Amino acid sequence: MTVDSVLNNAKVYLKQDIVECSLAIEEGKIFKIGKEVNMPKADEKLDLHNLLVLPGLIDAHVHLRDEAKAYKETFLTGTAAAAAGGFTTVLDMPNNTPVTMSAEALQNRTRLARRSILVNVGFYSEFPSKLAEVKDIVALGAVGFKLFMAEQVGGLVIDDDEALKEAFRKLADLAVPVAVHAEDHNCLKKNVEKFRLNKQDKIRDFLKAHNEEVEYMAVKRLLDINLQVHNKLHFCHLSTKKALHAVAEAKHLNQKVTCEVTPHHLLLTKDSYEELGVKALTVPPLRSKENMEALWEGIKENTVDTVGSDHAPHTLEEKESNSIWEVKAGVPGLETTLPLMLTLVHKKQLSLDKVVQLLAERPAGIFGLKDRGVMEQGKNADLVVIDFNKCFNIEAAKFHSKAKFSPFNGWEVKGKPVKTFVNGQLVMDEQEIVAKPGCGHVVRRVQI
Repeated sequence: MTVDSVLNNAKVYLKQDIVECSLAIEEGKIFKIGKEVNMPKADEKLDLHNLLVLPGLIDAHVHLRDEAKAYKETFLTGTAAAAAGGFTTVLDMPNNTPVTMSAEALQNRTRLARRSILVNVGFYSEFPSKLAEVKDIVALGAVGFKLFMAEQVGGLVIDDDEALKEAFRKLADLAVPVAVHAEDHNCLKKNVEKFRLNKQDKIRDFLKAHNEEVEYMAVKRLLDINLQVHNKLHFCHLSTKKALHAVAEAKHLNQKVTCEVTPHHLLLTKDSYEELGVKALTVPPLRSKENMEALWEGIKENTVDTVGSDHAPHTLEEKESNSIWEVKAGVPGLETTLPLMLTLVHKKQLSLDKVVQLLAERPAGIFGLKDRGVMEQGKNADLVVIDFNKCFNIEAAKFHSKAKFSPFNGWEVKGKPVKTFVNGQLVMDEQEIVAKPGCGHVVRRVQI
């Protein structure tokens, strides 16, 4: 038999160990893992020169924009950024224009994406206006439903506990998770209105409006509601000690709850705004050192399940508004997440095992992404090849993303993705995109 390709001289991450071996790839799957002498014949052979190979990474929190927001990012530029950063699968958030909140909107977005994506993409939906439509959206393969608690985005009234309970119950029957942006809408709205009325327009005012209690109130409210319906809740970008402790308690009570943190909340604090200014403005905002340390403790204790970039591209003009209340919050993260995490491995703050868990294995499990996130025979040949000892400086101006800024611009990091294989095809080679648009697949949630 002749397979499509064989990758030789690799150091492959296999079941929490690094093994010197070769990989045979056939029809987008890992056909065989073993010694070079035992590999089948191949149409193409590639020498990886003893570089480290990890399972392709999964970012469960990405805003790919496109459609009416294509001026910020497109499916092509966003997935090019993903491939450059070592991500082979990304999950796209629904707060687009138009909002992804119906079967028709999801179909349209999927159709548009197929033409240009370079990595695998799954789609969230917002809740539709009529809950009866949830089943149709799930049937189209939605990986989950997103609930923005900070503002009204989809069709579900976020101030109505009974409506939330009914929606959760519907998804519990379908075993589909709800990903939550947890900030209490009413509290946040009152804070912002007060500061704007008093013409308080500084970063410190933004931090006070999006305070720790705003996050905790939303987390606690949804956990209390979910006690009655037992749906799968996944809290995005948790940033506070208090909210994380609430999630930890819920886990001890066997609630079906998971959570994510971001690299910017792990590595930056509110003091960073003095140097970085509004370009580093995100929601939730950067917090105190105490909160940052609590997130690290959450990783250590396995309260934190995943790391997501919350890749949120904007134009520089949108990041530089004269009013803090008009600045678009969010930073790009697809091209910085892996180098930052690998740098922490070198600094002994993380293990390589933990990186793979947070960025591959657990996202695949939480969102039902079959055959992804692990390196095994028969699984998808989604791989990232890393020059583990390569030192370089992050240069936002060279991003593949349209967003050419980063709170980590200029940081020296150690560990660089140099090749990304998606479904067995080489997509990124030495930071150059070498595949044609449309080579990525649209992925669907599999019931597990």
